[in-house]
Amino acid sequence: MLDFNPRPSMAERINALVDAALIAERDATPPRTYLGASRLGHACERALQFEFAGAPKDEGADFGGQTLRIFAIGHQLEDLAIRWLRAAGLDLYTRKGNRPDGEQFGFSVAGGRIRGHVDGIIAGAPAALGLRTPALWECKTMNAKNWRACVKDGVAVSKPVYAAQIAIYQAYMEPSVPGISTAPALFTAINKDTAELHHEQVAFDADLAQRMSDRAVRILQATDAGELLPRIAASRDFFECRFCAHAERCWGLAV
Repeated sequence: MLDFNPRPSMAERINALVDAALIAERDATPPRTYLGASRLGHACERALQFEFAGAPKDEGADFGGQTLRIFAIGHQLEDLAIRWLRAAGLDLYTRKGNRPDGEQFGFSVAGGRIRGHVDGIIAGAPAALGLRTPALWECKTMNAKNWRACVKDGVAVSKPVYAAQIAIYQAYMEPSVPGISTAPALFTAINKDTAELHHEQVAFDADLAQRMSDRAVRILQATDAGELLPRIAASRDFFECRFCAHAERCWGLAV
């Protein structure tokens, strides 16, 4: 009997194997047991609470293989940005001792329940740049649309989550790197579509850092007490809710 059922192409079969391997690698990675400072700028505190508590994501809401590939490409682009900035004369440290196997710079507070790992610290730069050091360096990769918005409006307006991350990193890294909150951070955005680079100095926002720190404490305290923090919206149709990985769990619970 002839079989006229369509069969996956060679490319589809290879991609399926690649994605399966990436998902297996992700699933084998131990989950975080702390509240990541890079996420504190997220608009919904309940979503952050679910993340911190390790609540399972809704069925089908976890990252698939293609998204994991996008993340991996982003990491590789950040490595390239490090090489480019060093070639431009910036004394950029990404790990202690600047050794590939060195410990990443970061901080841990609240008994290790709040942690953050920074992309790098600039210890020196060509005088012509006028950069004050030591300065925090943070790097993000973006698609062309988001990159253009970042160039036009600045990171604080276009990407408030990143701005919150920078502020709290500057605050909590100050004890181990004195002066890092005094010098503006250098934020680098890479356009993934065109390889264009945007560099922006971000002055320390003490008020934002305090609000994010207070938010972290509030999440810890509510979780310890078994209390749910408020949702960001009164309707599940709200943008943040429609795309949240915990929407089913969240809206299935009493307010």
